[in-house]
Amino acid sequence: MEISSIISAIVIGIIIGVLGRLVVPGRQRIGILWTILVGIAAALVGTAIAGALDVADTDGVDWVEWLIQIGLAALGVAALDRARARR
Repeated sequence: MEISSIISAIVIGIIIGVLGRLVVPGRQRIGILWTILVGIAAALVGTAIAGALDVADTDGVDWVEWLIQIGLAALGVAALDRARARR
């Protein structure tokens, strides 16, 4: 894994995490680091799911892949927020 791949994963994770956080209504009680980590995980899993559905490599912008990633990030942010609220 190259340094450019790691930097790309972090940048995409930030974008996906923030977009996923915006989708979840209300205030989330998790920090930005957790948001980034959820975004990175959602981006990786979302890419795998999009590849399995054969929608990962399309001409132009991969809108379906982005929607899958943002949806997974929203689920991750909501789940983490609820888990932290119980404490």
